[in-house]
Parts: sequence; structure tokens; C-alpha cells
Amino acid sequence: MKTNSRKPKKRGGSLSENVQIRKIDLNLFRVFDAVMQQRSVSRAAKALSVTPSAISHSLSRLRAAIDDDLFVPSVSGMQPTPRAVELASDIRKGLQNFHAALVTRPFVPAHAIRMFRIAASDQVSILVLPRLIQRLVETAPNIDLRIFPLSRLDAVSQLEGDRLDMLIGWFGRLPDTLHRSSLYKEQEVMVVRAGHPLTKARLTKRRLFQFPHVVVEVTGTEENEQDGFMDDEGVSRRVWMERALLEFQDKNVSLVGRAAVCVPYFAAVVPMLEMTDMVATLPRRFAVWLAERNSIVVLKLPYKPITLELEIVWHDRLARDPGFRWIREALASSAAEFAASGEEKTQSLAGN
Repeated sequence: MKTNSRKPKKRGGSLSENVQIRKIDLNLFRVFDAVMQQRSVSRAAKALSVTPSAISHSLSRLRAAIDDDLFVPSVSGMQPTPRAVELASDIRKGLQNFHAALVTRPFVPAHAIRMFRIAASDQVSILVLPRLIQRLVETAPNIDLRIFPLSRLDAVSQLEGDRLDMLIGWFGRLPDTLHRSSLYKEQEVMVVRAGHPLTKARLTKRRLFQFPHVVVEVTGTEENEQDGFMDDEGVSRRVWMERALLEFQDKNVSLVGRAAVCVPYFAAVVPMLEMTDMVATLPRRFAVWLAERNSIVVLKLPYKPITLELEIVWHDRLARDPGFRWIREALASSAAEFAASGEEKTQSLAGN
């Protein structure tokens, strides 16, 4: 019977200092654990679906790396050395931890502790996110949100660099690495202050262009805008909702509009309208929400409004993440509830 002829070494609770874990094939520990459990090379080989010679070769490599025989033959099978016994528990726990890390765990909202980072415009933050937050308070109290402005020109690179989890906005084309899902459809409406001259008679294109406009540039500036969209690393994002200034001036030189003020936030529009005779184009639901709380009026457009899809955009790296799938579905449900609430009143106030 072979015995361990090496001199006793001082052992600690981990591999000796001269053992470099980065140089060890982690599969060798699976072999170690199998032999420890089976106490037989042939049975370990069967458990791992490999040949006995492969087990012997792996043990030889691990012995050289750890500088210990680890297992010695006996009449009752392969007996572990004291060093092997010392390592067995930690190696088995390590393998279990690897397995647990690689197995998709069910996401339990009530017990989940996590943070999601969302880039959205201020009107989405005002209208949709409060419903999502209410849902989180009730069903997932330990989930936190961090909201960032969608106006950042590097929002897409932030998404791809794992610094944002999702974007909420209006988008055109997307690269193959990004996914999208619709929240609801939105239309444009014209808004002015109460008592504005445009409220005294039917709104026409010619009358519309007699007044300066407040334009919301959600992302980008005129310099990188084309047809109301900007390009951000392969993603086409809507720059503003103001279509009148973009289209009608090109089609009829007699209609000359003026963008007197450009702001990056929807919420900045109302104070400017209340103090002047300027006009602005806003998303319909947001305009109606503002009209209920401020002294502004929603006008019936003198042209057919465009319809946009408010969407969620996320990176492929999160496609199979159960936690992200849950927050995305929670957001979609919150948006659907908001879109459905007061739709009849919204259409009536918007004149559509």
C-alpha cells in the first residue's frame, strides 16, 4: 500500500501560498470532489461521464499543483490524505457556489433587493413612473430606482456600458444589440395660455405661425437633428414633438414660424406660455394633465396629428434577466393603467 512519503507541512484553511489558483483548471476540483465522494477512480469516472484514465490524469495535475498526494490506494478504495480532508469541505462549497451562481434563480419581488437605472424624459417621470413606484411600494419594497435624463447624448453608450438598464422615449431605428417594447401610443397637440388670441377663433396654419413657438428638444440640438430625429450611436431618437416648424415651413414659404425658445424639459413650457402669447406642441396626455392643473388650453390642431410609440429600450445583456423582466413588465402594466385612465376625457380636452 502506497503511503505519503512527503514530509509533513504546516497546513492552513486554504491552499498554501505557493499555489496559484489562476493556474489551476477549476474542472480539477470537480474531479477531486467526485473521488472524495465515491472513493473510487472508476466510480468517479462514471459519475462524471469520463474515462478512468481522465480521472487519473486530472488527479495527477491537481497533486502537482497542491503538492500533496490527496488520495492513496487502499483495500477499501481511494483514501484521502489529511490535506484532502482539510480541503474537501471548502472545495465542495465552492463548487456549490459556482452552480448556484450559474443557475437562474426565480425572482421574488417581495424579497428582492436591487436597483434599476432608467433614463426618461420629465413627462414620463411625471405621468408614468409614479404608478410604477406605487406598485414597487406595494409589491417590491426593497427595489430602488435611479432616474436619469433622457436628454443625455451618451444615453445609448451608457446603456451598452451597463450604466443604464433601460431608456424610455420615442425611437426610430435600433442596432441589433438593443431590444424594444411599446408602452402606449401618443399624439401631438397644441397648447397656449388661457385667453390666448388663438382660443378666440378656429385655429388655422396661417394663424398658428403668427405666434412664436416654445420648442421642446428632448435630446440633441438643431446641429445634429434631421427630420425631428437625432442619431446616437446607431439609435434614432426624436429630438422634439414640434412638427409644425419642421414640415410646414418647407412646404409653404409663406408660412414662416419662429422657434423663440428651445428648452430641454416639457415641464419648462407652462411658465413660458402663461407669461406670453407663445404656443407649444406637447404629447397629448401630458398636455391634458397640465391643462387640469394650470391655466393652459389644449387646441384642436389644424392638421392631422402624428402618432408616436412610447417605448422601452434595453440591451441584449438583460434579455434573460428575470429581475429586469419583472421590472419591465411592471412598468408596462403601470403605463397601460395610465394610458387607459381618463382616455375619454383626454380625447375630449385634446379635441381629437
